[in-house]
Amino acid sequence: MTYLVTGGAGFIGCHFVTYLLEKYPLCRVICVDSLTYAANPSTLKKVLGNPRFRFYHTDICDRAGIYEIFEKEHPDYVVNFAAESHVDRSIEDPALFLRTNVLGTGVLLDACRKYGNKRFHQVSTDEVYGALPLDENDHLFSEDSPLHASSPYSASKASADLLVLAYHRTYRLPVTISRSSNNFGPYQFPEKLIPLMILRALGDNPLPVYGDGRQVRDWIFVTDHCKAIDLILTSGRDGEVYNVGGQNERVNLDLVRQILGELGKPEGLITHVADRPGHDARYALDTSKIRDELGWHPETAFDDGLKETIHWYLDHRDWWEEIESGAYLRAAEQYR
Repeated sequence: MTYLVTGGAGFIGCHFVTYLLEKYPLCRVICVDSLTYAANPSTLKKVLGNPRFRFYHTDICDRAGIYEIFEKEHPDYVVNFAAESHVDRSIEDPALFLRTNVLGTGVLLDACRKYGNKRFHQVSTDEVYGALPLDENDHLFSEDSPLHASSPYSASKASADLLVLAYHRTYRLPVTISRSSNNFGPYQFPEKLIPLMILRALGDNPLPVYGDGRQVRDWIFVTDHCKAIDLILTSGRDGEVYNVGGQNERVNLDLVRQILGELGKPEGLITHVADRPGHDARYALDTSKIRDELGWHPETAFDDGLKETIHWYLDHRDWWEEIESGAYLRAAEQYR
C-alpha cells in the first residue's frame, strides 16, 4: 500500500508517518508538506533515509503539483493533516486559513476523483462543534451534533468537513473524517498550550493564561490518535465521521499548575491575560461510535503522557531551541 500524508512535517503528521513505516514493513509513505512556519523537517530526520519514504515540498493548493504527485506515486490512501491550526493566528489572518483548509482540501479531493484511491481521510477537530457549557459535565458532542464553529480556524475546518462529505455524496468518493480532541506529545510546535507552558516554565518566564483559565479541554496522546486514524482507514465505513477523544478533560489552569509541579517551578509564574475573542468554554467528545464499531480506545493515561512529553522537551532542547532561534527555518531551505 502507498499512503500519501499531507502535513507530514507537522506535529501529528510526523507521528503518523513514523507509525505507518514502523507498523507496515511493506508500505510506502509519500509526505507532502509546504513547510510553513509550524513544520520542521527535523521531525522526519529518522525516516528521511528510509527507501519506503519520499518527501515532496508542495503546497496542497498547488493543483498542478498535487496532480503530478498523484500521477507519479499512485497513492492508495490519502490522509490530510495539512492545515493552518492556531486559533489566534486565524483571528489575525482568516484568509490564510480559508485558502489552506478549504481550498487545499478541495484540490486533494479533486485529485482523488481524477486518479482514484481506496480512501481519502480528513483529519478534523472537535472545535467544529463549538462550545459546551462548563456546568453540564454530562453533555458531550456526538458525530450528529450540529456544527457551530466559533473561530475562523474552526469554521474553515467545518467547511472542509462539509466539502469532504459533499464529494462522497455527489461523486461517491470513498471518504472518512475523524474529529479529535486536543493532541499532545513530542514534537508539538511551541505555540500550542502544553509545549508553550513547558518552555516558558523552563526559562522561568511568565506563563500566559487566557482569562480566568477555567476553560476545559479534552486531551489525547498523539500516538493514540494515530492508531485511531489507521483503524478508520482500514475498517471505518465510507462517508462516516468518527470522534476521537482521550476522555481526559482538564481545566486549563489546573493543567498549567500540573506542568509547573512536574518541573518544580512556582505557580507565581502564572500570568492571567486578556481572554481570546470568542473563546470556547469546553470541548468534550462522545467516542462511543469508534469504540463500538472499531474497538478503539485510548491507551495512554493523561498523567503518563504528560510526563513523557515533559521529559521529551527536557531531552530535546536542541529541537526547540532551533525553533526559538529561527534556525529551523534556515535548515528547511534545503527541501525547498
